[in-house]
Amino acid sequence: MAVSEINTTEDNEAEDELFLHQTIIADKGQSLLRIDKFLMDRIANASRNRVQNAIDGETILVNDKPTKANYRVRPLDKITLFLPNPPRNDEILPEDIPLDIIYEDAQLLLVNKPAGMVVHPAYGNWTGTLVNALVHHFRHLPTSKNGDIRPGLVHRIDKDTSGLLVIAKSEEAMTKLASQFFYHSIERTYHAIIWGVPKESKATITTYLNRSPTDRRVTANFDSPEKGKIAITNYEILEQFGFASLIKCNLKTGRTHQIRAHMKHIGHPIFSDQMYGGDKILRHSEQGKFKSFIENCFKIIPRQALHAKTLGFVHPQSNQMVQFSTELPQDFSTVLDKFRKYGDSNKLVVGS
Repeated sequence: MAVSEINTTEDNEAEDELFLHQTIIADKGQSLLRIDKFLMDRIANASRNRVQNAIDGETILVNDKPTKANYRVRPLDKITLFLPNPPRNDEILPEDIPLDIIYEDAQLLLVNKPAGMVVHPAYGNWTGTLVNALVHHFRHLPTSKNGDIRPGLVHRIDKDTSGLLVIAKSEEAMTKLASQFFYHSIERTYHAIIWGVPKESKATITTYLNRSPTDRRVTANFDSPEKGKIAITNYEILEQFGFASLIKCNLKTGRTHQIRAHMKHIGHPIFSDQMYGGDKILRHSEQGKFKSFIENCFKIIPRQALHAKTLGFVHPQSNQMVQFSTELPQDFSTVLDKFRKYGDSNKLVVGS
């Protein structure tokens, strides 16, 4: 049997790290073969059920079009696939960490992640993560079969960003939710406090994002697709305080540090964001009462003032659009109240 050409695509989207994204070109001598059998022969852990779920979620394309389960692969067909990577829970220690679950049903749950909690175990953070907590939580759910615990991650948010995450409780739910992230149809709204007041009250920021060549921890903005992945953020000012603003951001893409990098790019970094320069006094005087006021606010919210406030998506079982929302966390709302009471003469409320 001739070997097909397989190209693995690296993607900087935070959620894409959780999935297998490949393009397979069938060889010239390929005999007609059902696509599920074709993929099961070529992809590790690609069970018939896993492939079928991906086909239903339209994350398996043949020649750039969604396919059907009975499609027979032909010579030189291009198969593009996006499959959830199987869980590796034998590497994860279950921990009894409280979770703020705002909704749960047989297919999924919504978690309000606190700032300071890492989502997934990685170098330097093997314990105390959201996944450690989920593994413990899922051990006691009836959907956990034969000890197969599935943390169900389909996206992530930064350690020091608070807010909503949707967790899949079945492979079908994971694939259908992953499809919505893949096609950018998820509705995601963040609230952020930024330095200064942008010239436009509503605008769209479009750049190409990639890791900074000088600091791999930071995401940098570029001006061409050859240098990074396209990133699109819509923002709207909700309140102005003269020296700062409260904004909401709707993501059209889901790149790593997207909002943080975009706000720095337009000259308005997120308040208290150490990595992107928001932990310095960037407006008004660096002396006297204003300096003391801001330094006190930095102590109240010693992390980027960014909260994943709402999530909207098509429910994997009902196929109905659902939306979930959370209140701002205490550190965020406390700083907002202080800004409102500061009495800046340029304060203007333009939204809610």
